[in-house]
Amino acid sequence: MDAPALNALAGLLLLNCLFSAEASGQLPAMSRRKVHLYLLAGQSNMAGRGAAADADRQPHPRVWVLDRDGRWAPATEPLHFDKPEVVGVGPGLAFGRRMAEEDSSVLIGLIPAAVGGSGIDSWQPGGYHGPTKRHPYDDAVRRTKAAQKAGTLRGVLWHQGESDSQPELAATYADKLRRLVRRFRRELGVRRVPVVVGTLGDFYVARTPSAATVNEALRNAANRERRVACVEATGLTDTGDQTHFDAPSARELGRRYANAMRQLRSPTR
Repeated sequence: MDAPALNALAGLLLLNCLFSAEASGQLPAMSRRKVHLYLLAGQSNMAGRGAAADADRQPHPRVWVLDRDGRWAPATEPLHFDKPEVVGVGPGLAFGRRMAEEDSSVLIGLIPAAVGGSGIDSWQPGGYHGPTKRHPYDDAVRRTKAAQKAGTLRGVLWHQGESDSQPELAATYADKLRRLVRRFRRELGVRRVPVVVGTLGDFYVARTPSAATVNEALRNAANRERRVACVEATGLTDTGDQTHFDAPSARELGRRYANAMRQLRSPTR
């Protein structure tokens, strides 16, 4: 059999494997070491509120998502389910696709856990977010531990802070963020897992002065904890509500997260 025929056969076998995996709610059969898991945590700008386009609904064969019911499925927008009536495009899918491009031998497993409107105080054991009737931290840990049966946690993405952009809350944000990073690493059993945080949008800071204090804490996180990076939301635009990134900006933010994650995973770091 010549090379083109072998490639075609390999493609058909891969498609068959993917279809079988999708039907079963399980990932394609791969070594846990080759399944790279990423936790997507925070509030609405991680969950996503941008308007989806057709391209956002086209799955990538090596980017999967853990759905609301704990089943694996090919990743398409929206990834999250915190507020089904408004959820849309966030940074997670663009991040996953960029990470998949880095290494064609691995599968990317995304774990959506962001909760719109949740303050950082709800991101601790037993923390409760009344409007969504969710326990953000506990749910994120539970879902990640379930996902770890199939793969290896390779990173945590955090985008949150709008709910803490009040004078009395912003002043303590830096210490709470530091404790959260340490708690995630300890409870998920990956002490050196890379963590990437992102700043709040310029449009939000412009109308919410205390958001500048939160952004300062996010930027300084890399100086306070090892293997933490901060990506800037500078230049990104909103949906018109001065709070949420529009879809193009959410995708760009995801690519920025991926670039930062790759640098954190560099052997020199």
